[in-house]
Amino acid sequence: MTSLSAIAQERGIRYFLISFTDLFGVQRSKLVPTAAIDSMATSGAGFAGFATWLDMTPADADIFAIPDPNSLFPLPWQPDVAWMPADLYMNGEPVAQTPRLVLKRVLSQAEALGYRVKTGVECEYFLLSADGEQLSDPRDRASKPCYDQQALMRRFDIIAEICDAMLAMGWGAYQNDHEDANGQFEMNWTYADALITADRHAFFKYMVKAIAEKHGFRATFMPKPFPHLTGNGCHTHLSVWDLAGNTNLFEDPQGELGLSPLAYQFIGGVLHSAEALCAFTNPTVNSYKRINGTVTLSGATWSPNTISYTGNNRTHTIRIPEPGRFEFRLPDGAANPYLLPAALIASGLDGIKHKRDPGKRYDNNTYTDPLPLGTVRQLPVNLLDALRCLEANTILPESFGTDLTHAYLKLKHREWNDYCSRISPWETENTLDC
Repeated sequence: MTSLSAIAQERGIRYFLISFTDLFGVQRSKLVPTAAIDSMATSGAGFAGFATWLDMTPADADIFAIPDPNSLFPLPWQPDVAWMPADLYMNGEPVAQTPRLVLKRVLSQAEALGYRVKTGVECEYFLLSADGEQLSDPRDRASKPCYDQQALMRRFDIIAEICDAMLAMGWGAYQNDHEDANGQFEMNWTYADALITADRHAFFKYMVKAIAEKHGFRATFMPKPFPHLTGNGCHTHLSVWDLAGNTNLFEDPQGELGLSPLAYQFIGGVLHSAEALCAFTNPTVNSYKRINGTVTLSGATWSPNTISYTGNNRTHTIRIPEPGRFEFRLPDGAANPYLLPAALIASGLDGIKHKRDPGKRYDNNTYTDPLPLGTVRQLPVNLLDALRCLEANTILPESFGTDLTHAYLKLKHREWNDYCSRISPWETENTLDC
């Protein structure tokens, strides 16, 4: 295998960002000069785990981030620097609570069953002023701004730079649009094997933020930054293939909506564990202001609130837009790029294992014609509910390993308790004189 120093010399790379994503989705990096990269590629870059969102203490040994040489991203806006995702090791052993390693573990479980999983993501984000206080474009005020040509082109410089970068990296970028909220955008690239998509997802979030800062703005993937506007989703598309990647096992011309029995079993597994999935797909306090939000300025939240599936209908948790795949509309912009697909795949594999029936398909508009109460289960109303559902779930901990589940729950409960200890302006306004 060609050494990283040789690749650096060939491509003019001076520095490498060795990066890992912690449990809360924060990217942690060390900037390594090319002169030292070969030793780092073998032994890893050292970090103190307690200084990140991992369940560790100052007494724990160093963790070492060993970069993946198969996943190297030269920064398009700074091509003498390359970003590399890494896996974590401690005392020579994999750190079981590493999100990227958990995704690899789940994908190995799929491979053992003869399956290759492919995913695609739709990452929505807002462009804000540099201080994050308001939208970057004061003229973007339409009540229905989705696909607004003028607003899109006023941010052409940023959108084009990001899209050009994806094209140059071979991602197969194919469209960009202004989304349903003022100041909100979405950029699409071609689906791929789940680990490749996860690495690209992680890099995309970094790239969008960096290029926005370069242009004097701030980008946010926060699920619900404005109460009156649509939130940031991260819709995920998934299909299961044979190991060679040649045959889509979800596609069946004779099946309902073009899906095979295997696909419906997978969907059944996702719906079965949906409440627990929320702990990973909607991982922040703010997340539940998107999936349980009130009607927005545009007239719809575009997010689900029932555990149900449908055909080509954007008001349910799972949408089947065409044969051979489904769209999971629950995740939001805060979802960890690695834990999101890991949780989705783990629950789907459980559905296949137990031949879970997804139940009846519903084609109603849940915003204007909701199902009678008790017809389908409701999604959690807050982060604490989601965490309790994860605690009661046995499927995800078994697939992920108890180390990650325990660490995640511990840190997320601490985050919830921290939130609950704060006094909000709403509380003061409504109860100061009680």
